[in-house]
Parts: sequence; C-alpha cells; structure tokens
Amino acid sequence: MYIYCSIIVFVFGTVIGSFLNVCIYRIPMQESIVYPPSHCTNCGSRIKWYDLIPIVSYVILKGRCRNCGEKISARYPIIEFTTGLLYTMLYFKFGISIDIIKYIVFISVLIVVGMIDLDTTDIYFKITAVGLISAFIFLGIYYYNGLPIRTYVYGGIVGGGLLALIILITKGGMGWGDAEICTVCGLFLGLKLTFLMLFLSFIIGATAGVILILSGKKSRKDYIPFGPFIVLASIITVFCGQNIVNWYL
Repeated sequence: MYIYCSIIVFVFGTVIGSFLNVCIYRIPMQESIVYPPSHCTNCGSRIKWYDLIPIVSYVILKGRCRNCGEKISARYPIIEFTTGLLYTMLYFKFGISIDIIKYIVFISVLIVVGMIDLDTTDIYFKITAVGLISAFIFLGIYYYNGLPIRTYVYGGIVGGGLLALIILITKGGMGWGDAEICTVCGLFLGLKLTFLMLFLSFIIGATAGVILILSGKKSRKDYIPFGPFIVLASIITVFCGQNIVNWYL
C-alpha cells in the first residue's frame, strides 16, 4: 500500500509539474495560465491530450513537436520529474497529513518563483501573493486546531524584515521580490528554520557567485538573481532543517 501511494503521489507531482511549466512560461509573458489551452510556441497548433502526459509524451515524441518538429526544451520533463520527486519525498517525510499539503503548496510556489527569477531576474507579486494567501490559510487551520502559530508569524516578519533591511542598506543590492518570497518562506517554515534558510541561501548564493565569476560566466558587475538560492535553501530546510538544527545544537 505504501508503494502504491508513493507512485500515486509521484504521478500527481508530475501532473502538477506540467502545470507549473505553464505558469513559468506564461506569467512573465503576461498571459493567462488557463486559456488558451497548451499549444506549440512555434507553430501554434493545439497539443492533443495524449501529447501532454508528463515525461512520457516527451520521450515518445523524442523532444519535438508532433506537428512542426520544433525541439521542446528538456527543462519541461525535468521540472515535471523534479516536482514528482519532491512530492514523493514529502510523502515519505510527512505521510498523509495537513503538513504534506502545506509543503506541496509551498514547494510548488518555490519552483515557479525560482525558475521565473532565473529566467527573467524578476519575482512577480502575483506568485508571492498566492504564497502569502496559502500561508495564512494554513495558519488559520493550525490556529483552529489549537496549534501554535506565533513562530510562523515571527518567521514571516524576520524573513521579510531582514531582506528589506539588506535592500535598504545596499540601496538595491537585492530586489524587493526577494523580501517578499522570504516573508512567504518565514510564514511556512517558522522562526527557527527561517534563520537557517537565510543562512543557507547566503552560503549557497556566495558559493555560486564565486564559481560563476571564476568561470568567467559572470563579472563582478553582473546581477545574479538571489531568488533561486532562497528557493534551494528553503527546499533543503524543509527536508533537512530540523536535523541540521539538532546537529548544531
């Protein structure tokens, strides 16, 4: 039964991953994520339902549009697989509970934010708004069931507040979108894990920045989006955060 549930969760994750691909592509284009239906960006032909099966359709079509033969980016099945894998890992960690639903929503928002920021260096408020609304809904559920929510409120204040302070001090060294997503992360993670997430994001960001500069792919003056590092640090914190804190203490 456990294996069957894992497979169902993985398949569900790949389907959601396919939808996240739509969000990642259309939101920066200011297009609706609902209409028109999925279509080839080259020839405009509508994609049939049997060509929309996550991962499988990409393999069968050998990564090309059935109608015009245009190459389809490998990033689409990668995001589908990654989403399915992360959902399955959440199932292994939390089982069937309110927490798995909470973190499924959280990680889905993170994937969209991280990929769009990587592509455009922008974080769109309409995405972080979904994260904020979702976080408050889960806080309401926690409160209704008598669970403490103070740590999550403090996490949101500290996460967004520290980034806002850095933005003001550096006079635009980071974008306000980074502060927004850190607020969302704090509301989902709680105060203690928010500190860890921030620490990890700066460590990962600094390491990646040094590597990019030394490899010649970026110069010291180039802007490097910080959102993907926040996203990666948050995902690590979801799965390993408490273990890291316990080890440190």
